Amino acid sequence: MPQPNDATVLVFGPFNADGIAELERRFTARKLQKRDLAELPEAERGAIRAVAVAGHIPNDAIDALPRLEIIAHFGVGYDGVDAAYAASKGIAVTNTPDVLTEEVADTTLGLLLMTVRELGQAEAHARAGHWEAKGPYPLTRFSLRGKTVGIMGLGRIGLAIARRLEAFGLTIAYHNRSRRSDVSYTYHDTLAGLAKAVDILIVAAPGGASTDKAVNADVLKALGSDGIFINIGRGSTVDEPALIAALKDGTIARAGLDVFADEPRIPAELLALPNAVVLPHVASASRDTRRAMGDLVADNLSAWFAGEPLPTPVPESVKAGLTRAKVS
Repeated sequence: MPQPNDATVLVFGPFNADGIAELERRFTARKLQKRDLAELPEAERGAIRAVAVAGHIPNDAIDALPRLEIIAHFGVGYDGVDAAYAASKGIAVTNTPDVLTEEVADTTLGLLLMTVRELGQAEAHARAGHWEAKGPYPLTRFSLRGKTVGIMGLGRIGLAIARRLEAFGLTIAYHNRSRRSDVSYTYHDTLAGLAKAVDILIVAAPGGASTDKAVNADVLKALGSDGIFINIGRGSTVDEPALIAALKDGTIARAGLDVFADEPRIPAELLALPNAVVLPHVASASRDTRRAMGDLVADNLSAWFAGEPLPTPVPESVKAGLTRAKVS
């Protein structure tokens, strides 16, 4: 079993700077500027036992690293890694849950307030001198008072959001693949049913095939003309053209979005809409939180090379028994 400082970790494309510094402190880090193995000579590929990645690594890149043992993903959502495919090849996958939960939940409430109370537009009104020249910013159409909020995806982050919403005095309902036994919130077994029952729909679900375009035209229609949509999960969970159409024609009232289908590209039609608030995927983007995420990536790799249990293996790896390296 190699010692951590003898192990070579391939940093597959863009990665958090503090995270890279921690990897370099513990390992030999080989950095790629792009997510493209063309930058890595064939002669070096056999030395790679671990990959650190923030985002997507294709299966052909996994196949091209013959001694790869572990992929440590920077982020809680790991849909950019085919964890089942990796497991089939005996490669463990880890992610970074918990350390970003509270930050993402905080940002969700900020995005919700921006969307409901039009705070970004109100700030622009003040900065442009319109308050003095034209009078107060118009009264907002919506308030959070008396609203019911539905959460799609009541996992770690969804629960943290729900706790905050309770403190705001709001009624909460949710949709998951199955009902939770540890909460008293109203459960809806379909997403359309949840959307119809609430004023505000928040998506905190992961990406992947099971949630792809789950928020479609029918769900948006069920949310209704006074409905408000918030997405801090994954852009893939939403049919983006249907959302743009719904915002344009009044099928729903407003949307607040931190994630998009083809990041960092945001459709021009969406950017032009006055009833959409857009953020550049910043839900966990504080240095404190990103540093903690980077540390957890490195912790998983350190544990693997030490033959210790992985702190945060993904379910596919757990199912395959890939929770610690085999000591040879």
